Amino acid sequence: MTSIFERALGADFTRLHPMMQKRFGVGLSSGYACVGRGTLTITRGPWWTVPFLQFGRLRNILTPVTGVDVPFTVENYPYRDPLGRETVTFVREYRAGRRPTRFDATMVLGARGVLDYLGTHQHLAVDLELAVDADGGLRLESGPQRFYEGPIAFRFPMLFSGYASLRERFDDEADRYRISLRVSNRVFGFLFGYEGTFTCEFSDAADAPDRLKPVRHEHRM
Repeated sequence: MTSIFERALGADFTRLHPMMQKRFGVGLSSGYACVGRGTLTITRGPWWTVPFLQFGRLRNILTPVTGVDVPFTVENYPYRDPLGRETVTFVREYRAGRRPTRFDATMVLGARGVLDYLGTHQHLAVDLELAVDADGGLRLESGPQRFYEGPIAFRFPMLFSGYASLRERFDDEADRYRISLRVSNRVFGFLFGYEGTFTCEFSDAADAPDRLKPVRHEHRM
């Protein structure tokens, strides 16, 4: 069995840089995890975006943190969730200020491709569009979002959320991964973003540590 990203990209997966293939090859069949460590320059939009970002912080979805050379980690571990789905963690921790902040995401393969559950309780389910660029990097664009909580389910109004555009590639000269992210609202403009570099360690893993798993797993996609 191949990783969820390889299945989503199909033949295009082989167009990724070999180090990108290794990074996004994390899965149950690969038997390894990927932990990245590096620094980011983190920026946000105008002052009125702060309450929006603070609200997202409550469930580890967004962060109001900004700064230059902010240390961060990203932990990608495979596991099978209680619903039987192969899942990969994408948990980022930013260490700026008095205490770290986290952005929790877990990804599964859905009917429309890779599905990204955001937050500690998988409240938001986001469709992702993936593409390989000419440099062997990966481009990711977020699509529609759905909110789930108990019996409540609805398509989340994008007026109150943002679209994410992410690019990640491997820099052979620097021997590091490079990443950039921009989250924007179609009405209010730029909300949050970062860019930086990191290195990765790959280690044997057949399951994710409990500290990286969500409090609950959402069955609706």
